Amino acid sequence: MASRQDRRIDSDVGLSGKDAIRFRHEALAVVFRVGEMHLEVMLWKRAIGPFAGHWALPGGDLSDSERLGSSLARHLATKVDLTDVGFLEQLETRSDVNRDPRERFIATAYLALIATDANRSLPSDTKWIRVDALTDLAFDHGSIIYSARERLRAKLTYTNVAFGLAPLTFTIADLKGIYAAALGYDISSTNLQRVLLRRKIIEPTSNTASALPSGGRPARLYRFRDRSLRVTNPFAAFRPPPE
Repeated sequence: MASRQDRRIDSDVGLSGKDAIRFRHEALAVVFRVGEMHLEVMLWKRAIGPFAGHWALPGGDLSDSERLGSSLARHLATKVDLTDVGFLEQLETRSDVNRDPRERFIATAYLALIATDANRSLPSDTKWIRVDALTDLAFDHGSIIYSARERLRAKLTYTNVAFGLAPLTFTIADLKGIYAAALGYDISSTNLQRVLLRRKIIEPTSNTASALPSGGRPARLYRFRDRSLRVTNPFAAFRPPPE
C-alpha cells in the first residue's frame, strides 16, 4: 500500500502508476561545414509525413537504455554515415507542446562541426544546404539551425572552436575564408592572423602550401595549437565592418 507521502507526491504531479505520461525524446544534430565560401548545414529530405518532402535535421529517437550523446552518434553513423565529427556540444532542448503535430516530442539538439577537407559522400536523400538559403524545413528545425549558427558565431569570438571547421593545416587565406563564411561578413586576413597568434590559437608549421601556377612565394601553413575547445579571451569579439 502506498504511504501517505507517496500518495501526496502522486497527487501533486498528477500522475500515478499506469496513468503516468511519458514523452518521446529525440536527439538532433546541426552539422555545419564551410563549403564554397558559405556556411552549410547537413539536412535530409523526409519521405513520409508529417512534413513529407521537407528538409530535416539528422537524428532520431532516444531509446530506453541510451544517453543522448550515444543516441545521436548512433543515428549519425547509421543514417548518414557520419563518424568523424571535429567538434560536438549540446546546444539546447526544445519542449514546445505542439512542435510535432503527431504527439508530444521533446528534442535535444547538438552543434556539430565538420572540417572543410572532409569530402564525404552522402546518401541520396541527404545534402549540404547553405544556411542563408534554407527553405521547406520540417518542424522547428529552422529555428534550431539559426540558434546553432548564433552559438557558433559567438564561440568563434572567444574560443578556438574554428578547429572543428578547419583541416589539420591551412593557410591564413584558407582560415579567413572559414571565419568569414561562419561569421557572415568579410574580415581582414592580417587582423585575423595577428589576433589568433596573439591568443596562441594557431601556430606556424615548417611547411608551405603548393606553389601557385602563376608563381610567387608559397604561403606558410598553420595549424591549431589545440584541437579541443579552449576559451582564449572571454571578453573578445569579432565585429562586422560598419555599413
